[in-house]
This record gives sequence, structure tokens and C-alpha cells, in this order.
Amino acid sequence: MNLSVDIAGVIMKNPITVASGTFGSGMEYCDFIDLSKLGAVTTKGVASTPWAGNPTPRIAETHGGMLNAVGLQNPGIDTFLSRDLPFLLEQNAKIIVNVCGKTVEDYLAVCEKLKGTDVDLLEINVSCPNVKEGGIAFGQDPKALFEITKAVKEVAAQPVIMKLSPNVTSIAEMAKAAEAGGADAVSLINTITGMKIDVEKRTFQLANRTGGLSGPAIHPVAVRMVYEVHKATSLPIIGMGGVATTEDALELIMAGATMVAVGTANFTNPYATLDIIDGIERYLQNHHIEDVKELIGCVE
Repeated sequence: MNLSVDIAGVIMKNPITVASGTFGSGMEYCDFIDLSKLGAVTTKGVASTPWAGNPTPRIAETHGGMLNAVGLQNPGIDTFLSRDLPFLLEQNAKIIVNVCGKTVEDYLAVCEKLKGTDVDLLEINVSCPNVKEGGIAFGQDPKALFEITKAVKEVAAQPVIMKLSPNVTSIAEMAKAAEAGGADAVSLINTITGMKIDVEKRTFQLANRTGGLSGPAIHPVAVRMVYEVHKATSLPIIGMGGVATTEDALELIMAGATMVAVGTANFTNPYATLDIIDGIERYLQNHHIEDVKELIGCVE
């Protein structure tokens, strides 16, 4: 039985990774699970310089999920290279580095510093605000997405995954822009913009007012968007959004995802990824399927 999948020429032992921002660089979880058993570890966002993130409070629970406005707090690429990357290499895990920035130059600086490292793939977080264009996220404008994809591809030594925002009119149009810019793969969906109000205090529960909604509430949206992107492009897809169970992961695979990322579920069940890997293996056995790739995009 074969659980391995291929993302842009990188072979993963199984189709399960973690969603950026929910797993750190794995250090917080290595006491619970063997990271080498994952298809890959996707890091928290890495910027060219340290980011402090947003003011608190920046997390709020909701029905069926959570809102976060952490603001991509991270210690920057130099700390990642000196501390996190050596740790991940010791774990014998495939490594996907999530790259964030506020200008094209920010992204390129991180990609340059990752040249010559044993990082396997780059995931470019285009939900960051483009400060030179008035704050609109790179991933909400097809032209901006095309341009940043093209620029990153010219510099990057590793295959490039563009992480798409669901906060758009047409996710298929955005995926096509990424493909036209030379992306090797796409990942989706990122969080959906939401808001929560404390009715007793009559104020916003997040200092940032709005935040990114994640968790089971957004899963049906993720399934639909993965399906649309699978039909619109030929790119491999890493699907994510509210994945908590084997069934959730299989839905995204059947909709067209080659790989699936587990995010918010890690906060309540640190074993979620391994439970899902075991569940997929049982599904294949029970349905007499030899290769998980037979399920990718099987829903027409």
C-alpha cells in the first residue's frame, strides 16, 4: 500500500502536513509525536526581520473554530536558520518553509537566505498586506499575485507553493494567476476574515477588530475551493481548512488535493496528524485501494 505523494518533484511519505502558524517549527510538538512520521512539517511564517505581531487580545474562540489576529509574529530568518532549521533536520522531516513579507523585497530576501539549505519547499504567504500598494494583500489582486510569484520564482532555489487567500471573488482566477507566474504548487485555503464582539463589554474581542477564522466552520468552503482550483489548473494542491478527522482529509483529497494540512485541530489534539495518517491507511485497506493517489480528484 502506497501513501506517498509528489509535490513539485518532492516525494512525501504520506499526504499529511501541518498548517503554518499552528505548529511552530515542530519544537512544541516533538514531545507528542515523531515529526518524521509526517509527510512534511510546514513552519510558522518566516520574515526577513523579526515581527512583533499584533497587540493582545489576539485569539478568540468561536462556534466551530477560532479567530486569530496574531499578525505573523516570528523571530525572523536569521533565528530560523540558526535554531529552527537545525532542529528540523535532526528530526528527519521534509521541510516546507512558510515565507511572509510586506513588500516583494521582503519575500525575496528570505528566499535568498534559504538558498543552499536543505529546505524542501517554500510556501509563500500572499495574505500579507502589500504596504507599497495601500495595504491590500498580494493574494487579493491577480496582477499582484502574478508579479510576486514570478519574482519569487526567479530567486528561489526550491519549488514554490503559493498559499492562496479565500477572501477573493474567484479562487480559480487567483490560482490561474499563480500558475501563470510560474508557481510549482498552490495551498489553500488560508483563514477567512471574521469578527467577534463581546456583547457584555460592547467591544471587539480582538484588539485588531478582525481576525482569521479557522477550524471546522470553514471546512466546507475549503472543500469547494480546492475542487474549483483542481478544475481550473494543473498545479498540485495542498488543501487545508478545518481538517480535524480522516474524513475531512479524504474530502479534500477527493476534491483534488494531493496533500492535506492539519491546522487548528493541533491545538486541541496534538496527535491529530498521526491519527489522520492512520485513518487514511485504514481507509485504503478497507476499500482495497493500493495507492492513495487513486483518490486525488476522484470526485467529478
